[in-house]
This record gives sequence, structure tokens and C-alpha cells, in this order.
Amino acid sequence: MRFTFAAFLSALLAFTPFVTASSGILQSRSLAQCQQNSSFSASLFDVLFTADDGILDFNITGVSTVQGNVTIELVVFAYGLKAYTKTIDPCQSNLEGLCPMQQAPLNIKSNTQVPADALRQIPGITYTVPDLDAKVQVYFNLTSTGQSVACVEAELSNGKTVYQSAVGWSIACVSGLALLASAVTAGLGHSNAAAHVAANAMALFGYFQAQAFIGMTAVSLPPIVSAWTQNFQWSMGIIRLGFLQDIATWYQRATGGTPSTVLSNLSQTSVQVQKRSIDAYSHAMEAAISNLKRSVLGARSNAGGPSNTDSSNTVVVKGIDRVGFRAGIEESNIFMTGYMIFIAFVMFTIIGVLLFKGVCELLTRAGRMKGDKFKDFRNGWTTVLKGIMFRIVLIGFPQMVVLCFWEFTQRDSGAIVVLAVFTIFAMLSILAWAASKVIRLARRSISMHKNPAYILYSDPVSLNKWGFLYVQFKATAYFWVVPSLIYILIKGLFVALVQSSGIIQAIAFVVIEALYLIAVCVMRPYMDKKTNGFNISICVINFLSSIFLLVFTEIFNQPGIVTGAMGVIFFVYNAAFSLILLIIVLVASVIAVFAKNPDTRYQPMRDDRGSFIKSSNNLNTELDALGATARGESRHHKGARIEDDDDSWSGASGDPKHGVQGQTAYMGSHNNSYSDAPPRSPGFQSDSASGRHAAPPSFQSRGARGKGALDMTSWWAAVGEIRKLAAERQQHQDKDDLVDSVLEMYLDESEKAGWM
Repeated sequence: MRFTFAAFLSALLAFTPFVTASSGILQSRSLAQCQQNSSFSASLFDVLFTADDGILDFNITGVSTVQGNVTIELVVFAYGLKAYTKTIDPCQSNLEGLCPMQQAPLNIKSNTQVPADALRQIPGITYTVPDLDAKVQVYFNLTSTGQSVACVEAELSNGKTVYQSAVGWSIACVSGLALLASAVTAGLGHSNAAAHVAANAMALFGYFQAQAFIGMTAVSLPPIVSAWTQNFQWSMGIIRLGFLQDIATWYQRATGGTPSTVLSNLSQTSVQVQKRSIDAYSHAMEAAISNLKRSVLGARSNAGGPSNTDSSNTVVVKGIDRVGFRAGIEESNIFMTGYMIFIAFVMFTIIGVLLFKGVCELLTRAGRMKGDKFKDFRNGWTTVLKGIMFRIVLIGFPQMVVLCFWEFTQRDSGAIVVLAVFTIFAMLSILAWAASKVIRLARRSISMHKNPAYILYSDPVSLNKWGFLYVQFKATAYFWVVPSLIYILIKGLFVALVQSSGIIQAIAFVVIEALYLIAVCVMRPYMDKKTNGFNISICVINFLSSIFLLVFTEIFNQPGIVTGAMGVIFFVYNAAFSLILLIIVLVASVIAVFAKNPDTRYQPMRDDRGSFIKSSNNLNTELDALGATARGESRHHKGARIEDDDDSWSGASGDPKHGVQGQTAYMGSHNNSYSDAPPRSPGFQSDSASGRHAAPPSFQSRGARGKGALDMTSWWAAVGEIRKLAAERQQHQDKDDLVDSVLEMYLDESEKAGWM
């Protein structure tokens, strides 16, 4: 029987010009059924052909219930196109044991030499093209009736793939370095450059997660698309580390769960990674799979007949299971792996911030670093750390939405489900609170100053803590964080909860991406033209990818070659776009860190945020001093708190300087640092009794309403500050001109108000 089946495989290869190789290899690790009630099945199918020596190795375990004379029909598909068809009569071809076929179990492990003339029929490109989209189907037809009694198909691979661990790690490093560069740039005081780098880095990270979403759908993807999207699964926490797998398995068992054993039983189980279907038989197979256990991972035996003793096990993986299988992660460990990766990211970030704080202090005390370097960070590092934690929650939000809601359908163990519930709803609460906080601050700023940017950017505490939600948007689009979070949440829900239907997922993706693209194009919510262009281009690519995803479902019944060609096109344009984005972000990050003044590369924001962003530790110009004094601050007063007193849950600082005494005129009627009394100066003697020289109505009325208006005392204090700085720098003429301009503005308004 061994010799007979080996001869059959040799004949099959001889009549199949697309079978085999990489320096040259061709291999197949699964034998799937391609018709219902097939009379031939295999629990293990591992075939490897090496072109250099022409040796075909095979290891097959299965059972056949076919009995009688048959003809064998070979059909080879390449990229959806029927490339080769051959009918073989085992009796005429002297295939002993197949003429006639007998009911018998199969257990074959052997090798055979492939004839040289068969090798010459194999095109050279077969060995080199990555993620070869080819398969061979074998039909066993009864000679007497022509009826097909069995059909099996084998996916062919040449060992070449676009899924490379080095690619994934490289992309991850660039993304991480971009986020780190934005933090360093902000610490050096270049707020404009830092905001641009951070916005682009976050957009890039979001694009990578969108690619990962496509790979997690239940759509039967072309091999090259499945492999390409696998490069981005690290952004969803799908990273295989051996010790994490051990911890996840132990935890599941300890909490009453039953770990899956697909990967550990590969020697006994034939695993088929679901790819795009070829013909109507595949649709029938998919319908059968949908009724299997857990809707996405099933085992079945298709051999039939009275003497059927087959215990074969064919496993088909798709969607999130497919992603986990390709990463080498058991299905029951996928959630815990992603969860532990996220927790590790949080912990390493906290440790990194603490170490950076310690190193900065040590270098400063040792005289190795100037005292004003990263001074804002060193003085308010706890607030900065809170902001970083919020940003990490935002980065991990898409990952945890998918994994946590998907875990609700898997129920690996009771404790793991509780962990998923706590995690996702905690993250939703944190982001909802942060978004509402930003909206309240912006509305208060509009009410007080007719400009949302005033409070959002003038208070360093609010900027460091909540800025991750709005710095990438223009001030008037402060609310855009809410639509963006809803967009991520809805996409994640479809990926997690609709694993049983790839068509529904694809249609949902098209609708969601179309609506979001239209909204972004109409609103243009980002900070400037370049950032809008950067994000709109990502939205366009995401929308285009969703259309391709819909085509991959074969809902349009297009020819197979169309699907195969579109898979290659999907890879090409996404690879080119990813490279362009990486170069843009990498160049911007390098310039931001090493340029002397990277802010000069960017135009000032139209929302005038730059005039409100200030350093609370170093007033570099006379205009900074004027603005600080006009706000009720001084060179020795560290920043004003604008947040509500009842917002302590959101991270109100424990620093006494940020308490009630640290509040300024931003708090309106809650603060008495500004008096409504008229100014006292040589040029304007006050007459409080008559009120003849009271503050101008445009100022005083606003102050009485608690709007934090400027009064004459603040103006004259600012003038004094300017004169002091002018004297220090011996630039009397220029500074006197500035003082005169300030006084002239005030006198003009006073005269218009009838104060003089």
C-alpha cells in the first residue's frame, strides 16, 4: 500500500505544473474536503517537495471508503484561475492499488523521487513569488457513473511570504520612537513640533491597527493579504512569547477553563488556514464549518461508509483564530496574550518615566545637564505621567475593544471573562470621562474668552493631562475626540462579535469607513493643512481597503482571477503607503529631536494656541512676561489651575501650588486676586468715592461676571515688568516703544468707554 500511494503522489506531481518550491520547495500541510459526504479524508497531511534533489516526502494519515474503479481528475488553480486540468485512469497508468480502489485506512510516511521531465514543467516563478495562491483539487469519479465520490484539495506553499517578524518589529520600533520623540521634543519646550510629531505618530499607529482589523475579520482572504496584515498584529498585542503562553495556559486551567490543544497536536491534526474560496464546494464547506463548536474553530470527519473507523480531525481556522494560529498562539490564549502585552506596556512605560526623572535629577545635581533642561517635566512629572497613562489607554483602546468583546463569545474561563469585563468598561469610563473633561474645559473657555484654545492651552496642567485628546485637532474641533472614539468602538465591535459572518463585517467596514471619510473631509478637524492631509490620506486608504475586503467575500461572484489580482494589488498599495508614512514620521521625529529649533518647520496654528502655551518656569520674552502678568502670574508663580474643584477624581494635583491658592483669574468670581478697584498710577488717580475713574466697563463688567478679565492693575504690573527687563538688557528704545504701544491700547479703550 505504501508503494501504491507513493506512486499515486508521484503521478499527481507529474501532472501538476504548479506544484513544489523555494530554493526550491513546495509544500502542503493540510488536506481539506471540497465536497460534502466525501469518501476520503485525512487527519494528517504533510507533503514536502525539494526541487534541488527532486525528493517528495509525505506523511499522511487518513481513511478511504471508496470502492471500485475510478478516474482521477486533477484541477490546479493559481490566483483563482483554473490553470491546469488532467484526467487520469489509474488502470491505464499502472497505479497499483488504485485500480480498483479499496476501503482501507491509510497511514503512509515515505518519500519518492520525482521524474526529471516533471520537474522541467514547473515554472521558475512558482518557487519565488511570495504567498503563492495556488491549490490542487483531486476528484475521484466512479468509472461506471461518472459520479464524484470524493474530493480533496491541498493548499500549496513555496515557503516565501511577506509576513516577516523583522518587518513587524521594525514597524513597531519606528512607531514607538516617534511617540518617544514627541515626548522628548515637548520636554525641550518645542510644543509645536511635538504636537505635529505626536499627531502623525498616533495616526500612523491607528493605520497599523486598521490593517490588523482587516486580518482579524472572518473574510476568506487571499494568502498575500492574510500574510501582509499579520505583520501588524503586534499592534493588537498578538505577540508570541513562550513564557506568556505558559502563564496563560496555567491561569486558564487554574480558573476552571480548558485550554485548546490545536498547536500541540499538529502531528495528529490537519489544520487548514481559511483562505479565499475557489468554487461552490468551498461555500458548502464554509456553511458546514459555521455549525461547528465556537463558530470559528471546528473539527470534523467526512469519511463515510459502513466500515468507517476514521477518527480524523481537520481543523479550519479563520478570523481572530487564524491570526492567533499564524502567530503560534493557541486559540484559548489569544485574549490573555493581548492582555498581558498591554499590561507589560503600561508597566514598562511607568518604569521608563521614573527612570528618566531620576536620571535627569542626577545629571542636574552632578552638573552634567543644565538646570533648565526638562525643567517643566521635572517639576510636574506626576502630571505628565498621568497624561502618558491616558495616552496609553487611548493607544490600547482598539486592541482591548476587539479582544475583550471577543472574549465574551469565547468564555475561556469565568475569571478571564470577569477580567475582560473589568478592563473594557474601565477603559470606556476613563476615555469617556477624559473626553467630557475636554469638552467642559473648551466650553468654559468659549464662555469666558470667546476662544476654546485659551484654557485648553494656557494651563500646563490641563495640557499635560488632557492634551492627548485634543492637541492633534484645531481648537474649534476639540470635540472630535468623541467621533473618533465612537468610530474605533463600532469597528472593534463588528470585528469581535460578528466572527460568524465575514460578509456582514465587510459591509459594515465599507459603511463605517465611508462615513468617517466624509466627516473628516468636511470637518477637517486636525490642526493644520498638512496634518489634515496626512489623516485624510489614511482615511482614503482605509476606505479603499474596506472595498477590497468586500470583494474578497466574493459577494459579487467575480471570477477567481479578479480576487487573486486584487489581493496582490491590496498588498502593493498598502506596502507603498506604509513605507511613505514611515518615512514621513521618521524624518519628522529625527528633525524634532536633533534640530536646534524644530518649531520653525511648522506654521503657527490658526487657532493661536502658540500664544497661550507658556512655560511656567522660564519667561523668555517681554511679551511672555506681559501675558503672564496679565493673567495674574509672576516669574515665581508656577502655572494656574483652571480645572474644576470637583474634578479631583480625574487627577487633580496633590501639589499645594495647584490648590485654591494657586488659582488665578481664570476662576472668575471664585478668585479675588484681581480687584475691581480702579488702578493707582501717576497718570490716573483713582476716585473710588465717585467711581469716576473706575475700570473700563468692557473690563470691569467682565470681571464682575467672573470671566477673568484683565484690569488696570495687571496692565501696569505688566508695564513694570517690561521696563525691568528692558533695563536689564539695555534695549531701552525698543522696549519703551513696546510700553508705549501697550499704554496707547489701554488709553484708547478707556477713552472709548468714557472712563477718561
